[in-house]
Amino acid sequence: MRKKILNTLALWLIPPIGALLIRLIYFTNKKYFHLPQVIPTEPVVFAFWHGDLLLQPYLYYRFRTVPKANVLISEHFDGQIIAAVMRYFKLGTIHGSTRRGGAKVLIQALKSLAEGYDIGITPDGPKGPRHEMSDGVVIMAQKRHAKVIVYSCVPSSYWQLPSWDRFTVPKPFGRLDFYASEPIDLEGMEMEEAKALVKARLMEHAF
Repeated sequence: MRKKILNTLALWLIPPIGALLIRLIYFTNKKYFHLPQVIPTEPVVFAFWHGDLLLQPYLYYRFRTVPKANVLISEHFDGQIIAAVMRYFKLGTIHGSTRRGGAKVLIQALKSLAEGYDIGITPDGPKGPRHEMSDGVVIMAQKRHAKVIVYSCVPSSYWQLPSWDRFTVPKPFGRLDFYASEPIDLEGMEMEEAKALVKARLMEHAF
């Protein structure tokens, strides 16, 4: 009972505070965006490492003036917190993992793509190993003939939490470089080849 009460309080308190802190970090830094030459109008799969999740909504806004995306989020309690924060940035969520019980969440993601939603996914989430690819990105892209765009945010100074993903929190009053790759076409590629390609692009700005 006590745990339930504490979780309820956390879900009420943490998301608005978290959203405020994200905005403060963003607006107190100088921003530089490195975008692809051509931004697809059709739905795409956006991929970014779990530890680099914090400021990605702002990069997404550079692609879509009207946000229309669902982000795959863990079913665990921390995933509920993240989902609540995402709602402050007008982003929807799909709860589940492409690693465990993946069929259900993949069906939901494929349905969202068919309905015109972009899909955001952390291919090493929800529990790692860090910077190791799951199959979900490739399956979604190939099933829906969608392009993949990888995201990175590189801060000039930052804190890294002692978590499995080394979750990165940029410090204020520095510089943020946002990178988005050119659209990646995975059509006709074998699973391991496609995963290696996406991982290589993700690692270009990883730290």
